[in-house]
Amino acid sequence: MTSQNVPTPWQARSSAAAFIIAAGLILAGCAGGAPADPGTATATATTPASSSPSPTPTPSAVYKPADASGPAQNVPVPVLPEVAKTETKEGLEAFARYWYSTLSYAYETGDMGPLEAISGPACASCAKVRTEVTDWHAEGRWLAGGKMVVEGVHSDFIETGPREYQAIVQVYQDTVDYHLPDGTIKGSVPRKPAMGDIVVAEFAGGGWKAKTVEHLVQ
Repeated sequence: MTSQNVPTPWQARSSAAAFIIAAGLILAGCAGGAPADPGTATATATTPASSSPSPTPTPSAVYKPADASGPAQNVPVPVLPEVAKTETKEGLEAFARYWYSTLSYAYETGDMGPLEAISGPACASCAKVRTEVTDWHAEGRWLAGGKMVVEGVHSDFIETGPREYQAIVQVYQDTVDYHLPDGTIKGSVPRKPAMGDIVVAEFAGGGWKAKTVEHLVQ
């Protein structure tokens, strides 16, 4: 992919209904108040020291989605839910949703780390996403939109291999705008209707990893 050609976004290779990007990431902090002045002694009693003033919060790092003015800022990193750490039907379905939330995060930030951490080396879908995402988050370019919206996930939780299972995901991708360094839109791919994906995942080493994520054959 080159900067002169708009890649076709990978429609529906991610999951995250339970992990919709939050409106902001609050990084709370506080500045210590000045120590209280010591009490003043009197002939009959000592006045207690005054209470310390309430700490003053530091400014919050507010999430800002990408737009024509620039890329997204302070994007919350998806968090793997506890149930998604279990080798159960509920765990697999939660993992599938989480996988798509990391795909949304990759489109928005250019950071493939969370997605690749939960995807196997043979995941061809991940390689396709990497090509598009890394190219369009380089040399001053950025992507706006592209959020993956999961409408439903279902698994019969039947082994198809050693500790390997499948989940069916109904998902769509929001409109993606491809911005050049000056903010102009090189191209745009509109949202399309939701479609079915199949996620094949393996539970190994105490956690799930996606082996393949593909569109269902219509």
